[in-house]
Amino acid sequence: MRSKLPTLVLAVAATVAAPFAANAHGIWFAQRAKQLALIYGIGADDLDMVKRLPQVESVTAYDADYKPIKVTPRVAGAIVLIDTDAQPTLVAAIMPYGIWSRVGDGEFEKKTLQEMPNATVSTKNIKYALSIQGPLSKPIPALPTLALQIVPDGPIPDKLGAPMRYKVLYNGKPQANVRMINDMVNDPDAQEVMTSANGTVTMPVRNQGINVIRAVFDGPSDQPKLYKQIEHTSTLSFVLPHRPE
Repeated sequence: MRSKLPTLVLAVAATVAAPFAANAHGIWFAQRAKQLALIYGIGADDLDMVKRLPQVESVTAYDADYKPIKVTPRVAGAIVLIDTDAQPTLVAAIMPYGIWSRVGDGEFEKKTLQEMPNATVSTKNIKYALSIQGPLSKPIPALPTLALQIVPDGPIPDKLGAPMRYKVLYNGKPQANVRMINDMVNDPDAQEVMTSANGTVTMPVRNQGINVIRAVFDGPSDQPKLYKQIEHTSTLSFVLPHRPE
């Protein structure tokens, strides 16, 4: 557990370092009618994932040894379900979300710097999701599809409120100064905290049910004539089961 002074410093640093987010929405995995679904939204906003499915670059699944297994996204009415050939331990997805720019405090528009040369903020947005669907027998490795990835740094507690340490990887390495919130679904406006120099942060387990942790990191631009940075938004979801009825 962190002491009160470092926690306060982290919170202040997060406020200074995160004046904006080009697009606060993200993707995550959750159960819908006992089937795994890919969700797009923030808070209680469970938005139209079906129309966004063409933007999904990949969905991958892994067994208990973290070997790939076959996975297929499937449209089922208003939602996107995830079918696998076997019970997965991990499921992951990546969804590029375009370039967004704005001038000052104005609205974000889907334009590049060439289209909006006076933009004060211009980002390429990429969204990632990782879901733990089975017991973990060993630490989760850096997955090749996720440039920004949240992993448990130690065992997952079995009780609400217990401290849990997370590590954030950027291109496979621990990353400092990543902006984190503990519950993207039920507390999306929570004050962000920052990962430490070794890429870790400790937060209490938020829910005796589904937990969706969010990380945002502004990486360097690979096309500075089109956008100033790349905003990576990643989620980790897992479930603490309730007591037997």
